[in-house]
Amino acid sequence: MSTAALQFLNIFFLIFHTLLIVFNCLGWAWKKTRKWNLITLAVTAFSWLVMGLWKGVGYCICTDWHWQIRKALGQTTNESSYLDYLVKALSGWAPPSDLTRTVAGWVFATSIVLSLALNVRDKRNEKAQRISSLSPEP
Repeated sequence: MSTAALQFLNIFFLIFHTLLIVFNCLGWAWKKTRKWNLITLAVTAFSWLVMGLWKGVGYCICTDWHWQIRKALGQTTNESSYLDYLVKALSGWAPPSDLTRTVAGWVFATSIVLSLALNVRDKRNEKAQRISSLSPEP
């Protein structure tokens, strides 16, 4: 693959992966994005937990691909996770990996609970509105 293509992919993954993380954390907040948020959270959980059975719990396919691209460009990283890398790239601070994993786990769990609860609430409200629209008015 050409260097230009690898550089494009490196920037693409930096932007895509970062936006995916932000969307996983906040996508539940807007009704229009809640269903997609639940889907991306499920895909992330699948990568971390199911694919993680073979690659190690917390395995992220986006990180794996991005690291392969960076390696092909001769760019190595000492960080053990994408979040460690991102925090260091944005702030210059290299947090302890245990701290990053703990915060990520809590934020992810909170996002799943909020996304599930709000998606269920939205479904119930939609069903109640459909039923009330079918009922004859008194």
